[in-house]
Amino acid sequence: MDILNIRKVTLNDIDQLQKIGKQTFYETFSAGNTEENMINYLNEGFSIEKLTTELSDKNTEFYFATLDNNVIGYLKLNFGQSQTELQDDKALEIERIYVLKEFHEKKVGQVLYEKAIEIAKEKNADYVWLGVWEENPRAISFYKKNGFVEFDKHIFKLGNDEQTDIMMKLKLK
Repeated sequence: MDILNIRKVTLNDIDQLQKIGKQTFYETFSAGNTEENMINYLNEGFSIEKLTTELSDKNTEFYFATLDNNVIGYLKLNFGQSQTELQDDKALEIERIYVLKEFHEKKVGQVLYEKAIEIAKEKNADYVWLGVWEENPRAISFYKKNGFVEFDKHIFKLGNDEQTDIMMKLKLK
């Protein structure tokens, strides 16, 4: 594999972010959801307006994984009040690590994960947390392998479908 680069996403990258966001979410979840729910979520969750707001938020950061200048995955991190649930100033939330299906098993997700941990340590976080769909055993296994433990559950709405996410945490201190 050629050299994988990780770079911070800016507003200038919004079209690429929308494209990789929609594609990876669809690849990951379309088999377990209705087409209507998927289309509605993709249109709302990855709208230019929503992505602009997120990219403009000082407590949210996105990073691209690129290979030969092609975006093949991305990472979304939230801090402080921008976290989706806990909003603990001593925590960092990994909201998304997504990689194009053709690059699964190539350690791209691991490199993005390591970037998240590096940033958490730079920000002096006590722990990192995330939510992962209970029907995504591949992701659950990935996080357990990296030392995360389950600590709670929450509901994630995808269209009209209420789904259970397992909340997982990794203590850094």
